[in-house]
Amino acid sequence: MEARTPRPGAPVRGSDSGRPVMAALDLLGRRWTLRILWELSQAPAGFRELQRRCERMSSSVLSTRLGELTGARVLTLHGDAYHLTPLGEDLVRALNPLNAWSRRWAEEVGSDGTETG
Repeated sequence: MEARTPRPGAPVRGSDSGRPVMAALDLLGRRWTLRILWELSQAPAGFRELQRRCERMSSSVLSTRLGELTGARVLTLHGDAYHLTPLGEDLVRALNPLNAWSRRWAEEVGSDGTETG
């Protein structure tokens, strides 16, 4: 089982510094977190709909991630659907340059979406 929700000012996986960026990287580096953010940036969704959109994610992992992201104030539950908060929307916008870089990186290394090895 993973540690509690990462918070700025507290030690996190890989860092005892408490630096906000380290807490953010810990939170974002958890399995399925970025996929959940992506899906909710497209449209709000309830638990079952989000689980369907994320294909193979178990209900226990989804529940844990939703709790972490809600605790981090990135998501909120309105009625029966999860939504990005304004902070969550800012996070998704902040990830756009990384997405652009990853596309350039894929071009540079000649990725066509298939693995080689």
